[in-house]
Amino acid sequence: MKPAFYVTTPIYYVNDVPHIGHAYTTLAADVLARYKRLKGFDVFFLTGTDEHGQKVEKAATAAGETPLELADRVMKRFQSLWEKLEISNTDFIRTTQERHKKGVSVLFERVMEKGDIYLGEYEDWYCTPCETFWTETQLIDYKCPDCNRPTEKLKEESYFFRMSKYQDQLLAHIEANPDFIQPKSRRNEIISFVKEGLRDLSVSRTTFQWGIPVPGNDKHVVYVWFDALTNYITALGYPEEGGDYGKYWPCDVHLIGKDILRFHTVYWPTFLMAAGLPIPKKVFAHGWWTVEGQKMSKSLQNVVEPNMLVDKYGVDAVRYFLLREVPFGLDGDFSHQALIHRINSDLANDLGNLLNRSTAMLGKYFGGVLQAPGEETELDKAYREKTVAMIDQVDGFIEELAFSRALQAIWEVISAGNKYIDETAPWTLAKDPEQRERLSTVMYYMLESQRVVYTLLSAFMPKTAQKGLCCLGWPEEASAEGLAWGGLKPGTTIAKAEALFPRIEEKAE
Repeated sequence: MKPAFYVTTPIYYVNDVPHIGHAYTTLAADVLARYKRLKGFDVFFLTGTDEHGQKVEKAATAAGETPLELADRVMKRFQSLWEKLEISNTDFIRTTQERHKKGVSVLFERVMEKGDIYLGEYEDWYCTPCETFWTETQLIDYKCPDCNRPTEKLKEESYFFRMSKYQDQLLAHIEANPDFIQPKSRRNEIISFVKEGLRDLSVSRTTFQWGIPVPGNDKHVVYVWFDALTNYITALGYPEEGGDYGKYWPCDVHLIGKDILRFHTVYWPTFLMAAGLPIPKKVFAHGWWTVEGQKMSKSLQNVVEPNMLVDKYGVDAVRYFLLREVPFGLDGDFSHQALIHRINSDLANDLGNLLNRSTAMLGKYFGGVLQAPGEETELDKAYREKTVAMIDQVDGFIEELAFSRALQAIWEVISAGNKYIDETAPWTLAKDPEQRERLSTVMYYMLESQRVVYTLLSAFMPKTAQKGLCCLGWPEEASAEGLAWGGLKPGTTIAKAEALFPRIEEKAE
């Protein structure tokens, strides 16, 4: 039986249009899911949309539609973008689906039955855009510390979750599981937040209607974060504890942006502890993208629209750039110039040129038919060993979610391939009939190394990898077995490859 692996993105809020930040998290999850499938795992990859709450209700009213009509409309934008980006998700959850509402109600009831949810009264400063209450000491000039918008004083009856009760248990869990919160800087941030003291959390609202009613008291709707976070188990069929839930929970990794770290590493694990359910193995918070050095904002009109990027540069170029340009976990800066540079240098010059050169040589010297390799020299051995060593390096980096380092390791082998051609000089060997066997060996090593490279690249750039493998006479689906050296069979016909990535002319400023 295949080992199970469960990866999630956050569910995206439907009062927004998909931007580069949404695409980034989802792409990272997709690469991880594809890579784990390649390595023989049974993968469940979840994404979806968060459709309840006051922000959605307000936005729908302003647009003259019902909240569900707004959610239906915006949700399709996310789904179509994921199709365009070749996202291979297993499921797409919506918080307005019956399966989700049922699971949230059961979880709420379970925690309530345990005495960890109680009815009280709440008075504090409320930020509508963030749907968060703040104490006066947390405010900055009576503005929300998260979004800097004005807050208003609200008093309402509310259900509370005894989060304070789980402070010590949560700290003990974080300290016993160093991998639970990644990267390390985020872990330290959460530890100091928890040590400051957890307060009980208001988990219901009465000021609006668009949400899941509190079981037994429909004057209240369930707080949007209690509702949204539960998607990770309702998509697996919770409250049924067999089936997919039994197979995939606890989750291997929740991938999120750093702005929602506290909800995933404080609220969510304490809800689960209260319900007696297992806690996710890892929460990884990545950084934010700026654009040409500035924060992305609608007012600056500099929001990078992923659909437009794909139309302009192609899906695999965008996938490659986002995961190669910035170490995952740090903030990054997007610029069209940096993207064009990556396309021209890494994709056209290095990757595409190597395939084009080597397949053209096989056509010229052997009529496109792969010959059996002869005796291995030190040069061949070093190239083969570098290729084989890369497989474990990539595995280690992906385990750490260091996507840019995994790609760097692959590109070192691509560069070694271009260097190998220069050092073995096939064009010189071709002039000497006595060097025919040597030439056969050089051609075999050159093409076989690339076959291994494209097998690994199938997680990052699925279409390009498929093209590359087809060019190399390898029609099979990329798989872990395909990573073993020596897969290409002598006698295989290999046609000259077309340019995988045409160069883009850079406009002079």
